[in-house]
Amino acid sequence: MKRLGVNIDHVATVRNARGEKHPDPLNIARKAIKFGADSITIHLREDRRHIKDEDLKKISKLKIPLNLEIGCNQKMIEIALRNKPNFICLVPEKRRELTTEGGLNIEKNFKKLKYFVKKFKKKKIRTSLFVNPNKKDIFNSKKINTDCIEIHTGKISNLIKNKKNYINELKKIKQCAKYANSLGIEVHAGHGLDYKSTKVLAKIAEIKEFNIGHFIIGEAISIGLKNVIKLINKIIKN
Repeated sequence: MKRLGVNIDHVATVRNARGEKHPDPLNIARKAIKFGADSITIHLREDRRHIKDEDLKKISKLKIPLNLEIGCNQKMIEIALRNKPNFICLVPEKRRELTTEGGLNIEKNFKKLKYFVKKFKKKKIRTSLFVNPNKKDIFNSKKINTDCIEIHTGKISNLIKNKKNYINELKKIKQCAKYANSLGIEVHAGHGLDYKSTKVLAKIAEIKEFNIGHFIIGEAISIGLKNVIKLINKIIKN
């Protein structure tokens, strides 16, 4: 059964716009699980533009599966190990980007990534690497000994949204998903996904988990969180 992870970063974005306490990411995390999400994803960025340390501390104490996205630096690693989330996804991070723009440079950061993954595995934390859909990065991910990869789906999502030809990008993702699966790496997908792009990618048997945030939170404004999660689950689990 394919799984849905709901990223609640932008609940914190709305809260922070007024510098108040509402809406509360902790409350939305509980509701998302109640409504059918399999896990909650949060990205603790270096500039704390949405999720704050206190959010991580509170949510990590809930008895729900938590996937923490963090950049690859020692300070973030220490924060992650203190809070002990169920899962960790290592992502690239640039201060000025609006959102994560691509996958990790696995080759350039090989030693550092291998060191971090080893530390997490010692604590029995499932670890994934956020990667572009190319076989070289997946091969190196295997050498790093990560549990999972999350394929960056931003390009195919944009092509589908703009009604452009996405077949070549889809082929790349299919090939990479099959290759990773053959190496014993669990495959996830995330970034820019909506109903249409999720429907396209849900047909790839090797993709076991979808992590979706901005679209779900945005769509929830008009039709409600429960309804969005229900619709996304219908796409990925049927």
